[in-house]
Amino acid sequence: YMYGEAYYGSSGKMRFRVAREPLENVFFKSTQEQMDAEFKAEVWYTPFCYEKTPDTEKTLKMFPFTPDGLVDIVRWLNERSDEQQ
Repeated sequence: YMYGEAYYGSSGKMRFRVAREPLENVFFKSTQEQMDAEFKAEVWYTPFCYEKTPDTEKTLKMFPFTPDGLVDIVRWLNERSDEQQ
């Protein structure tokens, strides 16, 4: 996430994207600048990729940009996946 790249994945019909917000390369910046962000997690259930899916079909949730925030994202994604099944 520090290099300004998003992580994409899927589980069954569920697709997801997790990225640092703002999405920018902060690897060589100060620790404060690196941590001055949030995680943006998005889920959608269509067969299309992120760019081709309308924003109205995506569910978005923000999380703290911390290790605990990542744990919360995994929990949230698992709940979304369970709802699908």
